[in-house]
Amino acid sequence: MRRYGLLPGGRLDRYVLSLFAGSYAVAFFLVVGLFLILDLAANLDDYFSSNENGPSPGGLLVVRFYLLNIPFIYLQVSPFVTLVAGLFTTAKLVRHNEVVAALGAGVSSQRLLMPVLVGGVVLAGSMFALRVWATEAVGFRRDSVQDKIVERRPQIVYDYIWMKEPGGGLVQVSELRPARDLGVGSEIVGLEVTLMRRGSNVVLSAERGVWEGPGRGWKLDKGTRRLIEGSQDREPMAYLEDISFTPRDLQMAWKGRERVLELSFAEVGKLWERDPTDVQFKTLIEYLKTFPMANVILLLVGLPFLMRHERSRSAEKLVEGFVLCIFFFGADFVSRSMGMQGVLQPMMASWLPVLFFGSLGVVLFGSMRS
Repeated sequence: MRRYGLLPGGRLDRYVLSLFAGSYAVAFFLVVGLFLILDLAANLDDYFSSNENGPSPGGLLVVRFYLLNIPFIYLQVSPFVTLVAGLFTTAKLVRHNEVVAALGAGVSSQRLLMPVLVGGVVLAGSMFALRVWATEAVGFRRDSVQDKIVERRPQIVYDYIWMKEPGGGLVQVSELRPARDLGVGSEIVGLEVTLMRRGSNVVLSAERGVWEGPGRGWKLDKGTRRLIEGSQDREPMAYLEDISFTPRDLQMAWKGRERVLELSFAEVGKLWERDPTDVQFKTLIEYLKTFPMANVILLLVGLPFLMRHERSRSAEKLVEGFVLCIFFFGADFVSRSMGMQGVLQPMMASWLPVLFFGSLGVVLFGSMRS
């Protein structure tokens, strides 16, 4: 110990951080495993029984689906994993009287738990990178396996897709049958595009289209172009004109309707650019900024309840901390829902729970014995 306090990264910091890392591994398997078991129990009969679409897909395919689904479950429960790991770490320090020893040596409770908070900040930042990786590298494979399990189809099909264009147009696709990694060879069925071009409403349609890459676009089967006003003559089109979108854009639009919370920050931004009036996407942009902060907020709120140095009441304090954190998630859910429905401004809906519980956490954390 130095005269003016502990140097960052010293032996005590490394010790507390090692406790937190070990506790985090346990908490990860506990929380994520619990959610996996609950989901499997709810869908067990559907996954392993034959239906009109085909026979049971087999256990290995179901195991593969859940392995690919782990990143997405983790992104939903990451703050709880961090909280449980922080509580486990603090409980170990209290149980072995190491908090008392630290206080006796002149180390405050806040300084003792600082490595845990630093770990929460690092985990909050890592959620942004993990969300991008899960969306781009794992999402399509997870969807493909899930489609084989649920729909019993050899190839995944994204159906009933529609998305707006920045200029006010509308793209509608009955089916997207993606090739590997949504690349060349992806097919669309039942295409209809309505656009405003040079003062006229134009309708582009085709029975089928095949994606030939960024340089060539969509090659159409029975593609036509016609004006809504005036002549109803249809001009044939071999390739899609006047508009450009990729198979990944269509998948992104489908996710915006079916799995909106699995969108990455960049995907939500693109969807909002296509439809700036949609408050749902504006709210999600703010929500994806604030939700990772829950990793730190829950630590600030939950850890002080165990730092009372009353070992006989540790279980009671643990429950109190959990209840307060559940209130945070409840407030966050209600506020986000009101934002998506347009009742609250998107920024207020996303930041209000963070600011309230964050301020409460700072007060609780600062009031611990020093």
